[in-house]
Parts: sequence; C-alpha cells; structure tokens
Amino acid sequence: MTTRSDADSSVVLWRPTGPEELELVKASGWSLWPPRLPDQPIFYPVLNEDYAVRIARDWNVKASGVGHVTRFSVRRSFLESFDVQQVGGRSILEYWIPAERLDELNANLMGPITLVSTFRRDDADGEIKEFREEWPARSAP
Repeated sequence: MTTRSDADSSVVLWRPTGPEELELVKASGWSLWPPRLPDQPIFYPVLNEDYAVRIARDWNVKASGVGHVTRFSVRRSFLESFDVQQVGGRSILEYWIPAERLDELNANLMGPITLVSTFRRDDADGEIKEFREEWPARSAP
C-alpha cells in the first residue's frame, strides 16, 4: 500500500548539461527541461553527482568548452514506471525517459532545477577547473 507521503516523496537526480541546454533551463526560470532535439529520443538523468561530474567534465567540456552539473528532484511516483539502467560500473546509473514523456517529467519536478557546478578549460594552463556555486541560490530558512 502506498501512503500519501510515499507518493509525494521525491528522488534527487543529476544531469550533466551543456551550455545551450542550461540557457534554456535558465530561460524557463529554472523550472523546466527543454524539449529534446530530433536526434535526442531519450532524456538521461543520472542517479549520482559523481557520474554527472564525469560526463560534464570529460565529455561536455571537450564538446562545447564548458560542462555543467545540475540537480533536481522528481516525484517518486512518476519515476516508478521507469527502470534504473546500469550502463557501466556499479555507480553508472541513469533513467531513460522517452522524449515524449518529458512534459510529464517537468510536471513532476519538485522545486527548481539547480546548477551546482561548472567545468571549464583554463586558458592559462589547459587544465579543466571546477567552479561550484548553486544557482538559483537556496532561500534562507
């Protein structure tokens, strides 16, 4: 039996995000994931920050010069219809949410999408640097 508190509980997910997608999230007031492009049939949120960091740092920076890590919460009841996919080692876990269900995902977000870190290649030494700052900033209690 599912209680009301179970149905209303949330799961924290992470998303490695490129600069274009982050601009669209920002334009939504940090409240929506943008529609997928035609060559993106699936939305892939991941289950832990470490995996999101690896993708943002190692793939997004190479592809676009910058990689971001975002965090967001989704109603557990929405995610129950999806299996967690293990796509590598034990901690390489993600959900595969079909693009046509992204509006449903957005309707089940609990709170804002939050930028937690940004990775950029340093012009001086070529090293990838991490900048941590939560945006939008959490409200003081």
